[in-house]
Amino acid sequence: MVSRIYPLLFAAAVALGDATAARAADPAPFDLAGPIIDVTVTRSGSTLPVSQVPNLAAGDRLWIKADLPATQSAHYIMVAAFLRGATNPPPSSWFFLCQTWSRGCAQDGLTLTVPNDAQQLLLFLAPATGGDFKTLVNAVRGRPGAFVRASQDLNQATLDRARLEAYLSAVRALDQGDRGALKDSVPLLARSLAIKVDEKCLERIAEVQAPCLMQGQNSLILNDGHSTSIVEALTSGPASDLVMEASFTPQLNYGYYSPYIASVLDIARILDSFHTAQYQYIPALASQQGNRLALSLNTPPSFNNPKSVLVVALPAIEQPQLPPLHAVDPMASYCVRRTPLVLPLYGAPLAFSTAYAHDMTLSLTAKDGSVIDVAAHADARLGGFVIDSAGLMGASVNDATRGALHGYWGFDRYDGPGFQLVSATAQKWQLAAADQGALIIGREDTIRLQAGSVACLAGVTLKDAAGRELPAEWTVVGTDAVDIKLAMQQAKPGTFTLLLSQYGAAQPQSIALHGFSEAARLDSFTLHAGDAQGTLKGTRLDEVASLALNGIEFTPGKLASSQGIDQLPMLAADSAGSAALRPGDSAGARIALKDGRVLDLTTVVDAPRPRVLLIGKSAQPSSGSGASGGVSNIQLASADELPQDARLTFSVHAQTPAAFTSDAKIEVAAVNQSSSVMLGFDNGALTLLDAQVAVATLDPGRAFGPSAFGPLQFRIITRDAVGDWQPLATLVRLPSLSDLRCPATRELACRLSGANLFLVDSVSSDPQFDHAIQVPEGFTGNALPVPRPIDGQLYIRLRDDPSVVNATTLLAQQLPPSADEIARAAARHAAATSEDSLVGDPAAVPGSSAVLPPH
Repeated sequence: MVSRIYPLLFAAAVALGDATAARAADPAPFDLAGPIIDVTVTRSGSTLPVSQVPNLAAGDRLWIKADLPATQSAHYIMVAAFLRGATNPPPSSWFFLCQTWSRGCAQDGLTLTVPNDAQQLLLFLAPATGGDFKTLVNAVRGRPGAFVRASQDLNQATLDRARLEAYLSAVRALDQGDRGALKDSVPLLARSLAIKVDEKCLERIAEVQAPCLMQGQNSLILNDGHSTSIVEALTSGPASDLVMEASFTPQLNYGYYSPYIASVLDIARILDSFHTAQYQYIPALASQQGNRLALSLNTPPSFNNPKSVLVVALPAIEQPQLPPLHAVDPMASYCVRRTPLVLPLYGAPLAFSTAYAHDMTLSLTAKDGSVIDVAAHADARLGGFVIDSAGLMGASVNDATRGALHGYWGFDRYDGPGFQLVSATAQKWQLAAADQGALIIGREDTIRLQAGSVACLAGVTLKDAAGRELPAEWTVVGTDAVDIKLAMQQAKPGTFTLLLSQYGAAQPQSIALHGFSEAARLDSFTLHAGDAQGTLKGTRLDEVASLALNGIEFTPGKLASSQGIDQLPMLAADSAGSAALRPGDSAGARIALKDGRVLDLTTVVDAPRPRVLLIGKSAQPSSGSGASGGVSNIQLASADELPQDARLTFSVHAQTPAAFTSDAKIEVAAVNQSSSVMLGFDNGALTLLDAQVAVATLDPGRAFGPSAFGPLQFRIITRDAVGDWQPLATLVRLPSLSDLRCPATRELACRLSGANLFLVDSVSSDPQFDHAIQVPEGFTGNALPVPRPIDGQLYIRLRDDPSVVNATTLLAQQLPPSADEIARAAARHAAATSEDSLVGDPAAVPGSSAVLPPH
């Protein structure tokens, strides 16, 4: 499982080094231009440029040629080497030599066929010396596993760099063109290319947004499961032990590096292990442009000892990994006549950053039954595939039909997701029932129009009786409704015309509206004794400036409207004076309007709202205190945290009225109003201790369901009034932590096992969370690598209440060093001793696996 989740970090097991040094490391940028390699691939009679080939297959025929300048003075040999796994050295016949300065190689390049059982293909460019080809062959055959990992990481870094370059190129283009589009386009770029974006950059002024968005370029790249599956090859055998070990190191598992930085560091460590007195191996990342691989280096090549050997990875030899593209909204409809027509997609960043997806089309059926194929291409700035709707201009398409993406992923046929497509039709548009007669003159108003489909709506224009245009802003709500905000402040009462333009329709549709002039109408002012806030009801209450009652000034809050009636909360400036009002007090409220008019309204102070005081609470955990029924092994640090499967008992003291009535109930609800439950004397959830004290029992799992979480609140309800909400507890779901194992090597992370680990927000080895890891959102595994406990305890923050630090009760189990760990330590010691003894003659020891310098 770990090898599938973190394949980018495998090779770091070769030379993990000190954790502190790794954290401070920063790979050199690949900003040196290297040679250009021309590559084409032929399969079953079809030839593609290398930029359109995500994977090779046995039997593929490759043409490779180094495009060196005519003035090239240093002679390079080009060696192509096929690999077949970490533990199986390739035969000598799998190495192909091309002397780039010779006429045959310079003109015809190198033609080779992928052999059966091959898994990787590496390309080496080395300065020509005596014995150079033999040295390279011996180096690869002597340590094939290291070159397999280097091939994997080079491919991964190349694909990640392609995503980064696509993002940076798009941001630069937007910055030089329409800076105002950055705010809308950057989130789509981030979704399409799996790039991490600092949203705070979009809040800055336009001139500095682009530089801010391009800061820390190497750390912008997020993990992408599709590209890692394309390059992943080591999943079993001896290498899997190294993989598991690497994944359990804190540096590599959770987050000092982005995947791109980790790959670059791993490549550097691997290739550095082959350093000899005459040769050093340096990585080259390939930028794919047609049939050309433009190489980029992060180390200046050397033509003196040790001479530089460039290492280039070509696509892996494996089964095709088709892009997992998904529609952003599978239920949405899209207008087939819209220009441009964008089909929002996500899930496969390589479809947006490379040319692997080619010859893409949208296929749909015309009215006569024929199939229409329209060209499509990926555009990360628009967040999906753009359809060339010009190809549909003369086509007759049904009002509603289905379309699907098709094309090729490399040499393989690709069938993508489907979409619901509609055409513009003369359809019936009507006002929502609640907005009939609700267009009021003198203020900004919003109305909702409904139709069979609003996908083809292109524009909305409002005109008054004189033909003058008035501002109108519209927003699509679902598939069949649109909200239109109309600025009616300067309009006059009368008839208005709403013009609705649709893509593909020659003329807009018109809808008649009537604007009404309405003066403020005051229906009532409700104020309960003891409250500092009352509610004014009526119409046109947006014109209310203030309200005075018995010398107490009230100011308006946020206006709300329902069914044509406005409700305006009025807040007392003097809360003490408001609290002095007694039930039954009658007074004339004076309401001042913004235009200077004053209206009178007779008001009677209502009885006070019921109030209770929370005097105690306790939680009784169930036999299994984890969300899965197992033992959680978590000590909750806050008394306000309530396990989701516990039973809560709390007691309240009546304040107003002084005693409980038989019809009193206590409502407990989530703060977000997603669910609630009534506790009463009639259902046995409320019990009187005496006339003033009641004890309530709540089973949150039964009342709210297994997915409920977050803050809970309660209030008292009587026949006549409803009390104010009060905080009760925070409902949390607990994972089941079952096991904590720590390896003998202290640099390696521990392993925390359990169920429902997605309920954990983060884990730390100390209560201050100075050494913490973040659990990925949506994590579905049953084990996590965690920091080694400092004082014997681990500390966690729950996803349902991350503000509280809770201790675990698990004790770490110390594991003895494995045979592999002992063997690797011995091998490292032996290698160091052997290196010291071989200074001056590396070939002195029979059977030595060291890479010999050429003679």
